Amino acid sequence: MTELILIRHGETDWNKELRFQGHVDVGLNAVGMEQARRIGLRLAGEPAHRLFASDLLRAQQTAAPVARGLDLSMAVDPALREQNFGDVDGMCVDDIKLQFPLAWDGWLRFEEDFCMPGGETTRQFHARIMDAVYGLVAAHRGETLVIVTHGGVLDMIYRTARSLGLNGPRQSDIPNAGFNRVRVRDGGIDILAWAETAHLADLPPQPVYDQQKLVVASPSSSLAATGGRA
Repeated sequence: MTELILIRHGETDWNKELRFQGHVDVGLNAVGMEQARRIGLRLAGEPAHRLFASDLLRAQQTAAPVARGLDLSMAVDPALREQNFGDVDGMCVDDIKLQFPLAWDGWLRFEEDFCMPGGETTRQFHARIMDAVYGLVAAHRGETLVIVTHGGVLDMIYRTARSLGLNGPRQSDIPNAGFNRVRVRDGGIDILAWAETAHLADLPPQPVYDQQKLVVASPSSSLAATGGRA
């Protein structure tokens, strides 16, 4: 069996601005830097063997204090990137509604074979992420791996562990710089800890990406319900 400690990157200004970050290389804001420092302290002393991070800046900045605390080098992997949202990468929800109204309506259906124009479907995204995760597990069986990545990536892993379909909104909390631990074994993934945030308790409230609220929200309230995407 192989254990994975899964960390979503810290907060960015684009999280607060309710933008689809996707593959855009956005750095952490001041709160995100402090979240990264805190998760580094939280993980110090963990018996981890290797550290992997998405190659996007926000993930690498979050992983840097973790690397120092664990005395591990960081290996970056583009396969651990967030979902590619194509033409709407970097856009806020209100602008997507105005410029890509049909795409926004499609997004709200949360269907596995839908993608934003020029982007990646949820089915394609899931396949990419699980191939990457299982590849790391196969290469490092019996070890504990720390993976610093993105909210959508953790959603794909959570759905796989819980045997959930790819259609429909998220069904788990995925806070910035939260602590998650899973065990990968032959035939499945066991969730040992999820969305632990005690190390962040006195920091400002996070933008919350709540797809379940989004799907039932009225047009006037849907923007506030989305939080930052990844």
